[in-house]
Amino acid sequence: MNPNIIKLVSGSNAKLDEASTQATVKISCSSSPAILDISCFMVGGNGKVPSDDFFIFYNQPADPKHTVVFNPIDKYSGEFAIDLRALSASGIEKCVFAATLDGPGTFADVRGCRISAAGKGTELVYEIMDGNAETSLVLAELYRHGGGFKLRAVGRGFHGGLKPLAEAHGVEVEDEAPENGSGAEAQPVSGHTEAAAAYSGPPKDTVQEEAPRAALNLTKIDLLKQQVGISLRKKNLDQEKARVAVVFDASGSMAQLYAKGVVQRAFERVLAVAAKMDDDGMLDVWFFATKSKRMPSVNEHGYEDYVKRTYPGPKMFGGLGIGNNEPVVMADLIKKYTKEEPGDLPVYVVFFSDGGIYETPKISKLLIQSSKHNIFWQFVGLGNADYGVLRELDDLRGRYVDNADFFALDDLDEVSDEDLYDRLFNEYPKWLREARQKGVVRS
Repeated sequence: MNPNIIKLVSGSNAKLDEASTQATVKISCSSSPAILDISCFMVGGNGKVPSDDFFIFYNQPADPKHTVVFNPIDKYSGEFAIDLRALSASGIEKCVFAATLDGPGTFADVRGCRISAAGKGTELVYEIMDGNAETSLVLAELYRHGGGFKLRAVGRGFHGGLKPLAEAHGVEVEDEAPENGSGAEAQPVSGHTEAAAAYSGPPKDTVQEEAPRAALNLTKIDLLKQQVGISLRKKNLDQEKARVAVVFDASGSMAQLYAKGVVQRAFERVLAVAAKMDDDGMLDVWFFATKSKRMPSVNEHGYEDYVKRTYPGPKMFGGLGIGNNEPVVMADLIKKYTKEEPGDLPVYVVFFSDGGIYETPKISKLLIQSSKHNIFWQFVGLGNADYGVLRELDDLRGRYVDNADFFALDDLDEVSDEDLYDRLFNEYPKWLREARQKGVVRS
């Protein structure tokens, strides 16, 4: 049965049919200069959330009782599934729905922005016709009315992004620590000197007793290096040298992998590749989300808690944002190895992503552009997600040589070191031969 569609204008309201026990609230736009970061504030009579648990967004997709559950659709849309019976029985007075641009531009640049609330037989639709010169926008409120709920069209903008919007609804937001201040995070993590600075060591009277512990700290990488060596010999690569880099997805959907230490463990496994294969044992590191950032290069003497010390996880406010913008980090990597620090050695890049690949034309263009340079891209997918163009690399036309490979892993921690390294070096030998034949690699 087609629902009864009611269109709202700014300031108006309409009632969801009282027979509805479930509702779906969808927010979307047809075009935007940046990713649309969608959120819901479940507030009480004072207009504030009872606690931060009632701020629903990408990194907290449900409240404690799953009354409101967020489901992302793509970079421009998402929806909330709402249990109206549970909402009626709760102390929540209304749900405030908002969107923030995670990147450049304002809502004056957004087209086709709308919010809809669909119940059993009624769909309420509010289309934002007049652009706002703000980066955050409260679209609508679902609030109690009699024995049911009404949707009120709001369209109120907030300057300053998500932080002031969240604080206005009672969410406690910690101030960002300065990225380039003093401390370990601002210092390069490479070589024995930096490693010693990061670890003050035991008290002087116990130095000899504790000395073996320093050797144990290196054993983890030493064991991984042994497995790297085995995989390299299988591929006749054991005499080959390369510059090694790793790129980590730091978008919002990666939050749990950072929190559980999966990213740190992935870093250590790639660091062993650099320690065995790189000409100076150094691993170059990038993190990216909406923006990208080069991090301090590191060797096997400075690996402990590297991720925690440099970029411990996706940041709701500040940092690199929460979106997926592969082109920005790919362009910076190409810039480093072709313009800033060019060299004859091949560059071997391991690129971790958990999906949400949307920038197909830009990614394709960068891969084609870099195919005439000595850069090989090994993309690794984490989980069963949307990897877009990465799944179609073998069919990407226009490249001078086939310079990329892709495989996905359901659970990185469940894959043995042997299997991981064998897969990491699956396509690299073929690229190396072709790149040398065509003069792309001269070493």
